[in-house]
Amino acid sequence: MIQNINGKTKVIGIIGHPIEHTLSPVIHNTINKETECDAVYVPFHVYGEDESAPADTTDVERVVRGAYKLNIQGFNVTVPYKSDVIPYLSDIDPLVEKIGAVNTLVRTNAGYKGYNTDMPGLYTALQKRGVTVEGSTAVVLGAGGAARAVLAMLINYGTEKIYLVNRSYGKAEALADEMNGIFTADNEKKIYPVSVDAVAEIKQSLKKGDNNLFFQCTSLGLKAGDGLLVDDDELYSLAAYGFDLVYNPAETPFTKKMDELGIANDNGLMMLLYQGIIAYELWMDTKLSDAVINRARINLCRAIYGDNIVLTGYMGAGKSTVGKSLAETLGMDFIDTDEYIVEKENMTIPEIFAEKGESGFRDIETEAVRYLRENCYNTVISTGGGAVLRDENAMLLKETGKVFYLYATPEETFNRVKGDTGRPLLDSESEEKLKEKIVKMLEVRYHAYMRTADHRIDTDGRTVDELVDIITHEAVNAR
Repeated sequence: MIQNINGKTKVIGIIGHPIEHTLSPVIHNTINKETECDAVYVPFHVYGEDESAPADTTDVERVVRGAYKLNIQGFNVTVPYKSDVIPYLSDIDPLVEKIGAVNTLVRTNAGYKGYNTDMPGLYTALQKRGVTVEGSTAVVLGAGGAARAVLAMLINYGTEKIYLVNRSYGKAEALADEMNGIFTADNEKKIYPVSVDAVAEIKQSLKKGDNNLFFQCTSLGLKAGDGLLVDDDELYSLAAYGFDLVYNPAETPFTKKMDELGIANDNGLMMLLYQGIIAYELWMDTKLSDAVINRARINLCRAIYGDNIVLTGYMGAGKSTVGKSLAETLGMDFIDTDEYIVEKENMTIPEIFAEKGESGFRDIETEAVRYLRENCYNTVISTGGGAVLRDENAMLLKETGKVFYLYATPEETFNRVKGDTGRPLLDSESEEKLKEKIVKMLEVRYHAYMRTADHRIDTDGRTVDELVDIITHEAVNAR
């Protein structure tokens, strides 16, 4: 988000009811910041006379026309207004005309034009994953609103045959008939309804190794204890790829089943991201770079699944011990960057120093920190003692999560690390030489630790539990 809103700032936003928990501001305000676009994205809660009830169509008309008068650049539209806004638009995209729902309004000279970016968002997510929709066969689980969007995407982008599986055959049949009628010509049939009790016919017609795409479109997975619409390993083993529209939690019964069977799969996060990316590009008439999109992805992941906590500090500060206990307390994952490097390089830290020198080790460390920044969420990350020395690392670590510097005095540090032969930088002829080295290294590194840290935590005389309590308090307040 820009720092100074002024009369030239473009306003974009989202309307819906309810709207409090929308994640769209994370996507769009990240893009505004990364591109230095003078714009701000705001959620607008649209309700009727009773705040607990959605607005009627008259109110929706006032919202659309009023927003245009206020020079608002564009909107996302979410439930329950995706169809209600259509009569008040100056134009609609042909896709909207077919599916009868919009999720994006783009300002034109005549009014707002309506688009639906859900379908192309899903298609883009699949393309980025290397999944080919054209010529595929698909199995769609569920026959609700989410399934409707997936069916439209599949037919529109060239899927040859689709099995629509639902508990209620009648509901699946009605949706299949409707979508076949909208998207196919001359009564051609591409969608075939199947009840959950009759999936044997799908197993008989699909061939393992073909481009069979499975889509999980029910709400199963949103709650702990949820199962699968169809629990049949033989059926799922026929999939070449699986996609679950549920994105929170990150792992669902469907994605877990795909993992167990060794089948590539994704949850709905990238669909959520790319429908927003496409909307932003329509509003601003621009093409976003992969780097900007990736930054939005990182922030979106952390907003949904939880931010990271990064522990820095000199050798012997207790980063790994405190980090493991902290992760267990907060229900987070734990990664030690040195352990990650050892596993990745298949060499010990002393071996890496011996073969590649400190500079070579630091290069590997930077790549490790960059990877963790882009791929970790809800994780406690314990860094190596020198990870903060490079300016690039300091920036990456601050972008990775909330940074806590665990500080120990030189005397306490000496007591903790003496006799440790696994730290190449602490090799010394005597204890006196080791003490001198620790003092000098701490003096040199202290500024680097402080410039990277959001909080400094003094560890002398404190137990692991005490340190965990302190960090937990600060981390929870930061959230």
